Amino acid sequence: MSEKYIYSSPRGLSEKIVKEISFLKNEPVWMRDLRLEALKIFFQKKIPTWGVDLSEIDFKSLRYFIRPSEKPALDWKNVPETIKKTFDRLGIPEAEQKFLGGVSAQYESEAVYHNLKKEWKKTGVIFCDTDSALKKYPEIFKKYFGRVVPAADNKFAALNSAVWSGGAFLYAPAGVKISSPLHSYFRINAKNMGQFERTLIIAEENSDISYIEGCSAPAYSKDSLHAGVVEIIAKKGARVRYTTLQNWSKNVYNLTTKRALGEEGSLIEWIDANFGSRATMKYPSVILYGPQAKASIISIALAGGGQHQDTGAKIFHLAPETSSRIVSKSIVKDGGRVSFRGLVKVAKGAKKSRVKVSCHSLLLDKNSRADAYPVIDAAESQTEIEHEAAVSKLSKEQLFYLASRGIKEADGAWLIVSGFVDQFTQELPMEYGAELNRLLRLEMEGSVG
Repeated sequence: MSEKYIYSSPRGLSEKIVKEISFLKNEPVWMRDLRLEALKIFFQKKIPTWGVDLSEIDFKSLRYFIRPSEKPALDWKNVPETIKKTFDRLGIPEAEQKFLGGVSAQYESEAVYHNLKKEWKKTGVIFCDTDSALKKYPEIFKKYFGRVVPAADNKFAALNSAVWSGGAFLYAPAGVKISSPLHSYFRINAKNMGQFERTLIIAEENSDISYIEGCSAPAYSKDSLHAGVVEIIAKKGARVRYTTLQNWSKNVYNLTTKRALGEEGSLIEWIDANFGSRATMKYPSVILYGPQAKASIISIALAGGGQHQDTGAKIFHLAPETSSRIVSKSIVKDGGRVSFRGLVKVAKGAKKSRVKVSCHSLLLDKNSRADAYPVIDAAESQTEIEHEAAVSKLSKEQLFYLASRGIKEADGAWLIVSGFVDQFTQELPMEYGAELNRLLRLEMEGSVG
């Protein structure tokens, strides 16, 4: 089915394209200038060669901006019919009706639907697409945009800063605790499309928020690029939980920069699931710069044939009595590859900090590969550090034992895999845990037996 867009940029990236994006969005001069400076940085920086193979990305063939509709709809009935059918199949309206506190849906480059429950609006919570936030809340936006992930951070952060469009903006006032998770869904539907959403979350003192992000794309023979950026600021005593369920198709390069800053007594939690994509490079990071700040990063990755999931986590302890936990689970099948990159740094003066890193991989066949590249750099002697890593196989003994109890081989393999990821599944709301299990089961079909 052919798509009808309001606007689609020409292929390739240039100063003209960046200016056109800023003009179409009617942005202030400072944002246009920031974009142009980021574009220069992007052209100057080289493509990373230490992770997945990115040599086949053709930046000249991509479209960097597609406008699917005039503006985000506040009522699902007003979303364009072709777009609505796509999201209806994904269950977005149904999910909102069940238990979510608010939903934002992005299709190609911009948000097409947005809603926030009235009970949260009354408390001063702001939840909207990032483009709208730039215009409606300029003082907050300019203060925090690029503070955690500047354009010069890496090549793909620079690309995002130059052509960013859409994403979620979430602001929680001091003391506000949102009991229901807020949800954004990102969909790439065009061939050779680049999606560059920018998500910015600010949690004021003693606030408590939970945010869930879902991503998908149909399968095409030509490659697409996803290079999002997420910035989180958790003020004193605040708690932020950020959950990602990524199920990109196997033609997408997923190259995302996600980072959070934690002030005194804050808690930042990343829950990160990586399925699909041709190649992923994603390492959620936390900078603990206030005393007694805490971070927890729990991730799962699954790679099949022709896929390389290069994932992990980074945590920086810059203050005393900070604590962190990294738990990584990966499953590899059909000759796929997973890589875990864990980086923990404890700065001088960050006394009585505690670190725990756990990395486990499960190989489902002899042609698959799992690597681990852990780095722990402690400049403070008064630090408690734990690290463990293990690679295991789907053993014939386990399958035989289950078969002796009347369980078929494929079902037995599923029991082993679901037990392996149980620690991750338990961190999700019930509905999302069921969805994760469904995705895993689909991926497992044909892997055994």
